[in-house]
Amino acid sequence: MSKMFTDLQRRALNGPTMGTRWSATFFAEPGYDPGPLRTALQAAVDEVDAQMSTWNAGSDLMRLNAAPVGDLVAVPERLRAVLSLGLEIGCASGGVFDIGMGDAVTAWGFGPEAATPKGIRAAMAAPRRPAQEVLEIDGTHARKSAPIALDLNGIAKGYGVDRLAETLRDHGITDALVGIDGETRAMGLRPDGEAWTIAVEAPDPERRAPHSILALQDAAVATSGDYRHWVEVQGRRLSHTMDPEQGAPLIASPASVTVVAQTCAEADAWATALMVAGPESGAELAKRRGLDALFLMRDGKGSTSGVGVGRLFSGEPGPMIAGPA
Repeated sequence: MSKMFTDLQRRALNGPTMGTRWSATFFAEPGYDPGPLRTALQAAVDEVDAQMSTWNAGSDLMRLNAAPVGDLVAVPERLRAVLSLGLEIGCASGGVFDIGMGDAVTAWGFGPEAATPKGIRAAMAAPRRPAQEVLEIDGTHARKSAPIALDLNGIAKGYGVDRLAETLRDHGITDALVGIDGETRAMGLRPDGEAWTIAVEAPDPERRAPHSILALQDAAVATSGDYRHWVEVQGRRLSHTMDPEQGAPLIASPASVTVVAQTCAEADAWATALMVAGPESGAELAKRRGLDALFLMRDGKGSTSGVGVGRLFSGEPGPMIAGPA
């Protein structure tokens, strides 16, 4: 006699990563020992952090940043994959997604060091070429053709979520919900055959509340917003998302952009790209790229309005179903 889904027990694992926490939720038979899986999941995100952190001077990314221009630098496989995807989305987005903004991120105080006026002036005055013009991936190596400070904060957490999903599959688990700091990927279905439900957060810096609900199957969702990480300059709150043209935080942008994609790394990067592009140009870009995206804007009176692009968000709000096309 086969097991009923009611015989399964909910398991929720979590641990520290990238200054926040990862989570994995799934259902297993009674008596299942989650210890080995928890260890493997922690190792997976630790590997991502060790390769891609800008807070760890010894990370593979920071080693590449420190290398002289023109030198071939050996780069591990997972970092190569994320750099390559970052360059690909940089090209596809027309440069609004740029993994070469590390100097601006640091200068404005979003890295391990405090903001300084001198650093801000230097970042804003620096001549800029997009990363896809400066960084070359050559087999197992990378090479810079000009000075650049690489930063993967707009894609690494999403990739970490994808690694959690891959690790679960390696352990025979095909139905689960995994996430890091709100970036989320749904695998398969719940035991009752229903999709996993995920809240799209309202862009409110004072409290966490849902704006709308997604139902996801084999899909990932990421949100970029101005309401969780910011600096205040002359009484004005500035987002952590950088404008590649200015070398500075975005001045005018949506309150948040949510993107649903097949992988969380893609969703993460495209959410950042559309945030930079803004509601009008971003919506056009999303349409051209066939993306499912939700732009939330404030009206200055405390209300939020939404503009949806793609088959998933065109009828927002309400329960929104994403899964295999």
